[in-house]
Amino acid sequence: MQVLDKAPQGWPCLVLNADYQPLSYWPLSTWPWQEAVKNVFLDRVDVVSSYNECVHSPSLTMQVPSVVALREYVAQNRFPAFTRYNVWLRDGFRCVYCGADDVHNLTFDHVIPRSRGGNTSWENIVAACAPCNLKKGNRTPSEVGMVAAHLPMRPTMHQLQSQGRRFPPKYLHQSWLDFLYWDVELTS
Repeated sequence: MQVLDKAPQGWPCLVLNADYQPLSYWPLSTWPWQEAVKNVFLDRVDVVSSYNECVHSPSLTMQVPSVVALREYVAQNRFPAFTRYNVWLRDGFRCVYCGADDVHNLTFDHVIPRSRGGNTSWENIVAACAPCNLKKGNRTPSEVGMVAAHLPMRPTMHQLQSQGRRFPPKYLHQSWLDFLYWDVELTS
């Protein structure tokens, strides 16, 4: 991961909750610069930091926001949506059976097959690589001699965001660093 001194392409803006914590680590909560400017004018956010670049209108010149904080707190106590992406994030983008981390080869796997009454839910779906999913087929892991690294469960938003900290984006702007915490070493 790189820490950039100049504005990244497209001037993304880091969005913080009213408590100055990121709304999301994975994906990192950012807005396009246009959305940030719109929310500044709608008085929904406070500008915390800006890029050196400016945008102009016929009657106004404004520095492009690099970090904004919402004026109203958004509660993070709901459960995350059940999506393929969130299942993969929960499982660390690894196959729960063999540990392979080939993101392009990850699939959904029903621990209890649907043909045997298994449903599509947090508690029955895991991330599996295509070879393990094919090997398991329409059987349970124990019938094939496979052992999952962990049992599937519905994560809280806190657990999913904590997991997301393990996967920092390819770049961060210098102005964002005071508001982010990553579980890995950052390099400039």
